[in-house]
Amino acid sequence: MQENAAFAAKMKFPYPLLCDVDRAIGLAYGACSTPQDRSARRISYVIGPDGRVRYAFPKVDPKSHPAEVLALV
Repeated sequence: MQENAAFAAKMKFPYPLLCDVDRAIGLAYGACSTPQDRSARRISYVIGPDGRVRYAFPKVDPKSHPAEVLALV
């Protein structure tokens, strides 16, 4: 968790980063298959103000994804 906080500070993110050390959220959203997975798959969700998933991106290309999401919102 300390690493996430340092990374967020370095990148000047105006929001906290999620630290899913037990993979509970990764499992719930399909980013991990088991709690033992070393890393999560690159997937992305846009969640509306009401807490509902509005868009799902099961495969994310880090180069084009930011523009793809910005076009939606």
